[in-house]
Amino acid sequence: MKIIPGGINAPIGFRAAGVHAGIRKNRLKNDMSILVSDVPANVAGVFTQNAVCAAPVIWDRDVVVKNGLCQALIVNSGVANTCTGEAGYQDTVDTAEYVAEKLGIEKELVAVASTGVIGMRLPMDTIYQGIDALTKNISYDIDSGSNAAYGIMTTDIYKKEIAVTLEIKGTQVTIGGMCKGSGMINPNLGTVLGFITTDANISSKLLDKLLKEDVVDTYNMVCVDGDTSTNDTVMIFANGMAGNEELQEEDDDYKAFAAAIRYINTSFVKQIASDGEGATKMFQVDVVGMSAKDEARMLAKAIVSSNLVKCAMYGEDANWGRIVCAMGQSKVPFDPYKVDIIISSVAGQLKIVENGVTTDYDELEATRILSEKQIRLIADMKLGNLGATAWGCDLTYDYIKINADYRK
Repeated sequence: MKIIPGGINAPIGFRAAGVHAGIRKNRLKNDMSILVSDVPANVAGVFTQNAVCAAPVIWDRDVVVKNGLCQALIVNSGVANTCTGEAGYQDTVDTAEYVAEKLGIEKELVAVASTGVIGMRLPMDTIYQGIDALTKNISYDIDSGSNAAYGIMTTDIYKKEIAVTLEIKGTQVTIGGMCKGSGMINPNLGTVLGFITTDANISSKLLDKLLKEDVVDTYNMVCVDGDTSTNDTVMIFANGMAGNEELQEEDDDYKAFAAAIRYINTSFVKQIASDGEGATKMFQVDVVGMSAKDEARMLAKAIVSSNLVKCAMYGEDANWGRIVCAMGQSKVPFDPYKVDIIISSVAGQLKIVENGVTTDYDELEATRILSEKQIRLIADMKLGNLGATAWGCDLTYDYIKINADYRK
């Protein structure tokens, strides 16, 4: 696998664009994006686990489940189109129909995604104008893909995109992607929009299996603030235009392709945690030494989701009691007097707990390690040889400021 420049339109046959349509007040920020495949692509998707679902989520589930093919994606930021009733759902349908008309395809081949303020109707005149501008600017070039990545951002500080190449069945294939996420992030996706494209030829069945298995250890293992959004959408589009022999079995080529998807999604969740609203640092939690993978996941999630742990990370305070407390309320059985806890960063590594008891560590050294922008916490449970990883960020004063002023 090789990392290359670009994002969602790096694979063969994908075009993209991003524009400022006027949904958001800031004229310097794009607020609408489009992605188009030259041919209908196999599509797989995972969506929010919140009982309250945005209108585009309901539409996209049908695109994935009933149709299984998708040729275009239209995304807006600024307005979530959630809790808007039948009228809001009709806005989603009208958006898909207008895109389909402009592109000369069926509306069932158009996916729609929205992110932003809940409870507001889409400004449809602005949406139509945005679609007009997007279809005029759509292009295969790298900058157009980056413009699309900017167009899906809300409180994100920076765009998130990536592209890689690898060989499948003797043929070079490319995978690209863009993602947004900064707040309302909880392990069950989060306010995440993630879109992956590939020119690989892979069966719908395998594509669906791959994505659903991958999110368990990527998107479902990141937490910024403990709130699960209403609009979470992660989709992957495979148009087969690389011309490789179709992936139909879980052979070595499939495993290599799955590893590339894992690399991309892991990169995205790390960026989401690093870009958490108001965050000054990202921390990774590795729970090791467990006898069950699911229980390791639960422990890791419990640590990254703890507001007290997040505050300790912000304060650069090796208050390990908060870590143990978070694990203890996870409902996973373990012996606290077997647990070791290690902290590390580019500044060094330090064991602060051994067999459930504090070590004679230097607080100044611990603070120095925790002062870095990327921190790693390791919890060794000494119960087996399985583990799991989760990602989170510190909780700062700025998080409150950002969310107190979100609609202003």
